[in-house]
Amino acid sequence: MTRTYDVVVVGAGPAGSTCARLCAGAGLSVCMIEEHGAIGSPVQCAGLLSMAAFRECETSERCILNTVTGARIVSSLGAELVFDAGERKAHVVDRALLDREMADMAARAGAEIRLRTAFSGRDGARILTRGAKGRDEIPFRILIAADGARSGVARRMGMPRAPVYLSGLQADIVHEMNSCQVEIHPDASPEFFGWVIPLGPHRARIGLAGEREVKDRFSAFLRSVRSGSGGEGTGTCVHLVSGTIPLGLMPKTYGHQTLFVGDAAGMAKPTSGGGVYTGVRAARHAAAIAAKACNARDCSDRILQEYERAWKEDFGKELALGMKLFRMRSQLAPADLARVIGVMRDPEIVRAIVTQGDMDRPGRLARTILTNPKMLPLLSILIKSGVRRIYK
Repeated sequence: MTRTYDVVVVGAGPAGSTCARLCAGAGLSVCMIEEHGAIGSPVQCAGLLSMAAFRECETSERCILNTVTGARIVSSLGAELVFDAGERKAHVVDRALLDREMADMAARAGAEIRLRTAFSGRDGARILTRGAKGRDEIPFRILIAADGARSGVARRMGMPRAPVYLSGLQADIVHEMNSCQVEIHPDASPEFFGWVIPLGPHRARIGLAGEREVKDRFSAFLRSVRSGSGGEGTGTCVHLVSGTIPLGLMPKTYGHQTLFVGDAAGMAKPTSGGGVYTGVRAARHAAAIAAKACNARDCSDRILQEYERAWKEDFGKELALGMKLFRMRSQLAPADLARVIGVMRDPEIVRAIVTQGDMDRPGRLARTILTNPKMLPLLSILIKSGVRRIYK
């Protein structure tokens, strides 16, 4: 007779592994499936985690490649904004190692993990899978969809999806740069931005995301970075990956004995594209509600709706503000961005960035900057970009 699990988790990324670990730790029977043969591969993340996001993962420091203290924002028209907190602000991590350690923690907590096992459908309270062992069925009480931006669970269930999808390309290259500062190039992609992240001595991760023409833009951006730094071997590509970033939440993140977490729910941060912090935070709430539902033997929407209330209270307002800032940014031309960067170089504003800056919760800093009287010269630009919507 096929075993019925309390919780089945689809996807073994940080959100899925966190949920599996916490559910198993709460005494629930847990099965986590992963379509790939190796957890953490292929890598589809820039690997830049805030200190808070890294702490949420609860792993060792073995996956840390580098630590950064500040950033340099570079306009194509020559304007630059540099800020450095003088203290650790983010870790650059090896995502494959991070993901594997988090999955190992779930296994040690008692979760069963099945690799090379892909979700292929659903029949009531059981999922259908295909993989190394052929086709199978796994019954569940609660299903956790942590299967990423193109969630097969959401698609099969006909759930409305995130409104915006960005395509991204990034490569690890031989490159010399300040190892303490991330570079942001807003003009590299009009809808989003390009980035250069120091991985350590002589190496950097260059990437770009956008809604269209991503391949051509990335090629041009890569050429500009290569040409801007001398030295034999500079710009040599050692690793190239692509990925998808969902922006904007799905309208409903629960239903039919299912909870959607992380990128599967559109929880990536619209200001940066990062999804580890919000995904793991959501996984904590999902695990708590799954345990409550299983222990009460009530897996109805009456119980599961508490999950949505919990994560919205936690970080929902930040994601909503982030989408407004994303829409605002898309209205700014290179000349507008150069003027904004020039004004933000004011020491008072730089000080606010250093003291109030938070990669995961940018709301406080955004409001501080936008209400600063020194931003008045930019009023026409900000109004054109829709800044008034931020306060609605």
